[in-house]
Amino acid sequence: MNGSERRSHELVLLTKPGCHLCQTARETVGAVAGELGVPWQEKNILEDPELERRFAEEIPVVMIDGVQRDFWHIDAERLRRLLTQ
Repeated sequence: MNGSERRSHELVLLTKPGCHLCQTARETVGAVAGELGVPWQEKNILEDPELERRFAEEIPVVMIDGVQRDFWHIDAERLRRLLTQ
């Protein structure tokens, strides 16, 4: 991979309705992903019993390539660093 190529990551933000931290996380993920040209998706954990069981107390959660990388307060610099590795 040369310097102009970037590895594509799967970026998912796990949220649930009524989560007061989720809007801020949504804005942070949207801004960083937009800046880096990384597509992302948001998943409501209440629509998936396994996700709800695993992450009920940690929402919002950032998953990168299927691995939990951050939760509660999403740090933009950390997210940027993880997505450019």
